[in-house]
Amino acid sequence: MAQLPPGIRFITSFSRDQWYRAFIFSLTFLLYASFHLSRKPISIVKGELHKHCASQVELDSYKEYAAQIQPVKKPFNASQCGWEPFDKSNYKQLLGALDYSFLCAYAVGMYLSGLIGERLPIRYYLTGGMLASGLFTAMFGLGYFYNVHNLWFYIVAQIANGLVQTTGWPSVVTCIGNWFGKGRRGLIMGVWNSHTSVGNILGSLIAAYWVSSCWGLSFVVPGLIVALMGVLCFLFLIEHPKDVSCSCTPSSSSKTFLNSASRCRIPMPTLNAKENGKPQDAEMQHLLSDSENCSVATGEGRHGTSAISFLGALRIPGVVEFSLCLLFAKLVSYTFLFWLPLYITNVEHLDAKRAGDLSTLFDVGGIFGGILAGLISDRLEKRASTCGMMLLLAAPTLYMFSAVSKMGLEATVVMLLISGALVNGPYALITTAVSADLGTHKSLKGNARALSTVTAIIDGTGSVGAALGPLLAGLISPSGWNNVFYMLMVADACALLLLLRLIQKELQCHADHTLFKEH
Repeated sequence: MAQLPPGIRFITSFSRDQWYRAFIFSLTFLLYASFHLSRKPISIVKGELHKHCASQVELDSYKEYAAQIQPVKKPFNASQCGWEPFDKSNYKQLLGALDYSFLCAYAVGMYLSGLIGERLPIRYYLTGGMLASGLFTAMFGLGYFYNVHNLWFYIVAQIANGLVQTTGWPSVVTCIGNWFGKGRRGLIMGVWNSHTSVGNILGSLIAAYWVSSCWGLSFVVPGLIVALMGVLCFLFLIEHPKDVSCSCTPSSSSKTFLNSASRCRIPMPTLNAKENGKPQDAEMQHLLSDSENCSVATGEGRHGTSAISFLGALRIPGVVEFSLCLLFAKLVSYTFLFWLPLYITNVEHLDAKRAGDLSTLFDVGGIFGGILAGLISDRLEKRASTCGMMLLLAAPTLYMFSAVSKMGLEATVVMLLISGALVNGPYALITTAVSADLGTHKSLKGNARALSTVTAIIDGTGSVGAALGPLLAGLISPSGWNNVFYMLMVADACALLLLLRLIQKELQCHADHTLFKEH
C-alpha cells in the first residue's frame, strides 16, 4: 500500500473538532477585520478632504487653464483647499465632528447591542449588521460621485455606520468564546485580536490607493468587502460547537481560584466538594462553555438560563474597573487611528497616500503588542498587572514619539512600531481575554449567556473614550500637536490608576499562593 502524501498526512493529523475550531478562528478573524477595514478610510481621506491652499498665482493659472479645457468629472473647488465643506479654516473641528459622530453612535449602540445579541441568533444578527455597515460605508463615498457638499450627509452616514457596527464585537467575541477555552486564552485571543490591526492595515492600503485620484472609491470598495463578508457569515458561521456535534475538550485537572479579575492556581482540597455533595465551583470547572465543560453548553447554560441584566453584569467583580480603564486606553488608540495620517502629513510633509501607508506601521506594532500582552498574561496569570506594565511604559513612549518624529522619517518608523505595541497591547487584552474571563466569572454560576453583555459593556465604555479622543484631538491640535500628545499621556496615566486596586489584588494573590506552597 502506497504511503500517503505529506500534505494528506498533515490534514489527517488533526481531528474534526480541531478543524472546526481552526475554521471558526479564521472566519471570525476575517469578519471583524473587515469591520476595521471599513473604519480606516476616513483617517486616510482627511488629507484629501482638506489640503494646503494653493497660492493666488497658482489659483489664477489653474482658472485660466481650466477655462481652456473640457470640464472634468471631478468638480473644481475654487478655494483649492480640498472638498467643500471641509475646505474651511475650521477643518479640524469639522473632521473631528465626523469621527465623533461615528464613535459616539458606536458607544451608545454598543450598550444596547450586547443585550440584543444575547437574545438573537449570532449568525443572523452579525449578518444583518455587516450588510448594513457595507451600505453606510459606501454611502459616504457616494458623496464624491454625486457631488454632495452637505456636512449633514456625511455626519448621518457616520452615525448610521457607527450604530450598525456595534453588532460586530459582541457577536464575534461570544462566538470565539464558545469555541475556545481558558487554557491559553490570552495567547489565542492575542493572536486572534490582531484582526483589528490587519483590518486597519488593509483599510489604509485600499483607501490610500484611490485617495488622490478618486477618494469616493476609498469608501465604496471597503463597503463592498464588508457586505461580501456578511454573506459569508450567513453561509458559514457556526455559533456553537454543539450545533455541529463537536465534542468537548477535556477539562484541566488543576483547580483554580478567582480573586477579582485574576486567577491564582492553588491546589485546592478535593474533599470539600465530596463533603458538601455539590458540584465543584463553576469557575473551577472553567466556565467557558463547551471547550471545558459540557454541562454549561448543553443544559441550562445555553438555552435554559435567562440572559443577564445590565446591572447584573456591572456587579461582576472587575467589570467596572476594566471598563473605565479601557475608556482611557481606547481614547489613546482611536486618536492614533483617526488622526495619525494627518499628523504624519503635517510633520513629515508627505502626501495623503504616503502618510496613509506609513501609518500602517502603528498597526503592525499593535499586532505584536496584542500577542505579547496575551502571552505575558497567560504566563503570569495576571491580566491587570500586564496591562498596567504596558500602560506605564506607554506614557513616556508617547512623549518620545512626539519629540523623535520631528527628527526624520527613520526615527518616526521606529517610534510608530514601539508606540503601536504599547498602546494597543492593553486595549487588545482587555477587549478579548479579560472580557471573556469576566463574562464567565464564577458569580454567574454557569450562565453562559452573559458573555455578550459583559463584552458590550466593557467595549461600549471604551468606545466613549474612543469618541472623546478624536474629538479632543480636533479641538486641541490647532494649539499644537505637542498638546495632543500631553493629553494622550494623561489618558494613559488615568488608565493605569484605575487598575491599581486590581493589580494590588493580583499581587496579594501571588503572595498568598507563595505562602501556601511554603506551608
